[in-house]
Amino acid sequence: MRTRHDHSFTEPIGFDVRMNVIDAVGTRISIRQFTAEPVSDELLRGLVQDAGGAPSGGNVQPWRIYVVNGASMARLREFLPTQAPMDAPEYDIYPAGLVEPYRTNRFTIGEQMYATLGIPRDDKAGRSQQFAHNNNFFDAPAAIFCFIDRQMGLPQWSDLGMYLQTFMLLAVERGLGTCAQEYWSIRHAAISTFVDAPANEMIFCGVSIGHPDPTAAINTLKSERMPFDGFARFV
Repeated sequence: MRTRHDHSFTEPIGFDVRMNVIDAVGTRISIRQFTAEPVSDELLRGLVQDAGGAPSGGNVQPWRIYVVNGASMARLREFLPTQAPMDAPEYDIYPAGLVEPYRTNRFTIGEQMYATLGIPRDDKAGRSQQFAHNNNFFDAPAAIFCFIDRQMGLPQWSDLGMYLQTFMLLAVERGLGTCAQEYWSIRHAAISTFVDAPANEMIFCGVSIGHPDPTAAINTLKSERMPFDGFARFV
């Protein structure tokens, strides 16, 4: 048992206290198939709390986090089919007319994902079925939903991104996998209702959390990243 930030958490199997930040960055991938192994409320509470140490301009801390796990996840899975299957998103997930190199980056990871699953480009039903797997959190036993107050601007959205990155790296350190899902922005009404979020809060994304399934081919996919010269230069 260790203590951080005045709370305690139990070290799960695979928790490596010697892990460097660069190891967590290099190890983290989007997990799209989880095992049924549960995640304790205690561990989730520790992750959510510790991620609150992320940078925040003016210390505003604009993130608002809702945790579902165990019984509440079971209730959510029963609740979702009773709600509208899709809402108009409240923000643009991708810009219209995405230009290069961003367009190719996005296209490439999509093609690599479906190739890993053995789903050809002309198998529209297969691709739709895989996309719909988002709705079941890729079988994850737990998730968080990340909301932000509607009065916040772009700098505070940046803060929220830093919170999420911190959360996901800490999850790697503690032996868990995650998948950030902007998918939930197209089911914002159902999620807002379920978590009882106030009207002034808007959902950004959900994050599925659990133990990665080591037998799932999809979990071998690691996105390619541009080299230094592709996005940076010394001035």
